[in-house]
Amino acid sequence: MSIPITLIEQGHIWSFPGGIHPPERKQLSNTTAIATLPLPPELSVPLRQHSGEPGELLVAVGDHVLKGQALSSPGLNNALPVHAPTSGTIIAIEPRAIAHPSGLPDTVVVIAADGLDQAAAATPVALTQERAELIAALRNAGIAGLGGAGFPTAQKLALQRPLEYLIINGVECEPYISADDRLMREHANDILRGTEILLHISGAPKALIALEDNKPEAIAAFKRVLPNYPAMSLRVVPTKYPSGGEKQLIQLLTGRQVPSRGLPIDIGLLMHNVGTAFAVQQAIDFGLPLIERVVTVTGENVSKPGNYWVRLGTPVAHLLEHAGFKPSVAQTVIMGGPMMGFTLGSLQVPVVKITNCILVPGAQELAPPGDEMPCIRCGACADVCPAQLLPQQLQWLAKAHDHDGLNQQNLFDCIECGACAYVCPSEIPLVHYYRKAKAEIREMARDKAKSEIARERFEARQQRLEREKEQRLERHRQAAEARQQAQQKAVAEGAPNPNDAVQAAIARAKARKAAQAAAAEHAEPQDDDA
Repeated sequence: MSIPITLIEQGHIWSFPGGIHPPERKQLSNTTAIATLPLPPELSVPLRQHSGEPGELLVAVGDHVLKGQALSSPGLNNALPVHAPTSGTIIAIEPRAIAHPSGLPDTVVVIAADGLDQAAAATPVALTQERAELIAALRNAGIAGLGGAGFPTAQKLALQRPLEYLIINGVECEPYISADDRLMREHANDILRGTEILLHISGAPKALIALEDNKPEAIAAFKRVLPNYPAMSLRVVPTKYPSGGEKQLIQLLTGRQVPSRGLPIDIGLLMHNVGTAFAVQQAIDFGLPLIERVVTVTGENVSKPGNYWVRLGTPVAHLLEHAGFKPSVAQTVIMGGPMMGFTLGSLQVPVVKITNCILVPGAQELAPPGDEMPCIRCGACADVCPAQLLPQQLQWLAKAHDHDGLNQQNLFDCIECGACAYVCPSEIPLVHYYRKAKAEIREMARDKAKSEIARERFEARQQRLEREKEQRLERHRQAAEARQQAQQKAVAEGAPNPNDAVQAAIARAKARKAAQAAAAEHAEPQDDDA
């Protein structure tokens, strides 16, 4: 059923299936202003901090770099550059642990800070520039979605389809995290200016600014400046997890459903996070690349919980030390929130573009998971799934490595919100199974793509060799015809026929061989007694 546009314009709020209401615990970190974290002595900048391929390295060990200087170029295949978060000397380019659930290493550029924090020249970009140039400026600034997925912002904007609304996501529904909340309170006007730039580039006529109703200060901050932006409207949605999910928020604001494996742009919508809008404003108005972001540090085991401006590449250990980290026995440190975050294997892991929270819970605050028990088929997981999937069925298929079955059950519609695992009485880590299965399917797809490329290359080589063979044969045929025509022309003009000389030579050779054979046959044998 088509949703009347008048209902959207009137501010009607719909609902989405499932969802849960875990304790928010945001008051631990959202009561103080964003602080600036002191620079660490050493920063590790991963080349890949977004969804897509890493850029091409531009620097080498021993180089001196300035704050904001590009360390890599955009390259191809949705690659984004990364930039030096401060001035200093590159002391290593090597694999190190990065912020990823797998814990596997990736290439990082290690910078020893010189303490001067000298910045490279920054060039603002006028909105009068061509659309392609504005998109290129955002790409060169290394801006990716700061809401968690890390999708390149320039690639989103490059899609050319008719849009009805641009949605700015400030819901931040996961417990404990308050980075977006504080950013909206303190930089509401900058966020709306970034939204204005996004409207200009995307061609969308209107924008909807979405917040949960548990952020009254941020709502008030937007209401103060929204009259200056007539193309934008504020939408306040009920507090419910995961209302900040892309598809769930779209359903709340418009009543529309994004198709399975589809994108919001397929239904005339485009969504960006409030942090992304702020980064866009900084890149266009001031020419600043993305080298820092707001990170929530929270939990009972830090004495100074709050939000901090953190340079990308800062080790988590440095951030926790400044926040008054008080580790307990068997302490768990989570990057992200309690629902969608992952446990860090090392505190030397650097903060990256998609790092929004470092959670350090106490043993009583967030108890460690118990042993997995057999499923009792209670159906609670299916009741809370916001994507209307069958989590129990997906888990069985994932355990059986039935990838065809997982695709039929729309595994990739799972947003990994963790609601199913939260309500599971058997403490089954359902999201763990889904992530592993997705990784397996993606790896198989990559291997298949590589095999297909290798097959195409082999077939292309065979075709090339066959063409070259045919071309050689054709050249030989043409050369033989040319020689024959030359001989015929020479004979016609009275010259001796070369073929006659050849035949005469052959005849003489045959006669000589015959004479030698006859002489050998009539030769007298020698007397052995002579």
